[in-house]
Formats: sequence, C-alpha cells, structure tokens
Amino acid sequence: MLFGQDRRQLRKVFFDAWQQHRAGRQLEGVERLVVAVALRHPEYQPLLDQPDASADRDWTPELGESNPFLHMAMHIAIEEQLAVDRPPGIRAHFTALCRAYGDDHEAQHHIMECLAESLWQAGRSGLPPDENAYLDCLKRATHPQT
Repeated sequence: MLFGQDRRQLRKVFFDAWQQHRAGRQLEGVERLVVAVALRHPEYQPLLDQPDASADRDWTPELGESNPFLHMAMHIAIEEQLAVDRPPGIRAHFTALCRAYGDDHEAQHHIMECLAESLWQAGRSGLPPDENAYLDCLKRATHPQT
C-alpha cells in the first residue's frame, strides 16, 4: 500500500522501484505498479532518477503545477480499485470509458478526476470518501448525456 502520512517515505517507494527497474532487478508487489505507471509517464522519469532533487519538492496548483507523485499514486489507487472492483461497479465504468476514449490510460484520467473530487470532498467534510458519490461521478463521466 502506498498511502500514509510520511511524504518522504512514500516517495521513496517510487524512487526505489524505479531504481530497481533501471538496474534490471526483479520487481515485487507494488513496485510493478509503480514502474508500470512511471513507464506510461516519461515526463516523470527524470524526477525518479533524481531522488535528492525531488524527494522534498512541493508542486503548487497555484503556480499551475501538478504533483507527479500524487498523479502516479492515484493511477496506482485506480489500478488497485479495478483489480478488486471496489467500489463495486468501477470496473464496468472503466470498460465503458475505455470504449469511449479508446485508451485505458485516458480512461484512468477520467476516473482520476472523480477520485480527486471524492477525496477532496472527504477531506473537506472529515468523513470517509462517499462511494456512491464517486460512482455517480463515474456514471456522469461514462454517460455524459444522462
């Protein structure tokens, strides 16, 4: 699992997995997911090659920046949700989004928007994420005309 409170430790998971990949070593568990996501995001690979420069860096939305570690972690969270179909029905929405956009990575980005909204609302309310609201968002993304 990637989620926790220590940003530096979480980022270390990314750096270590990428280093293992670059060295041609066997990947285990979440390392496989980390590397698969990093390979789909070549723009983030230089950051992974320079842990000293990016381990403590902040990316601020106010400056138009997107946090690459958050982005990759959300891809991993979505992969884990899809693997167990939790919340129930996410896999069907993903399949529909893949058909609509012709690309599983693009489909995940649409799911990511709903996941981000769900997490933001949970943080704002102090309650756990609302699976029904998340699924409603996915339904709107899958069928925008309904």
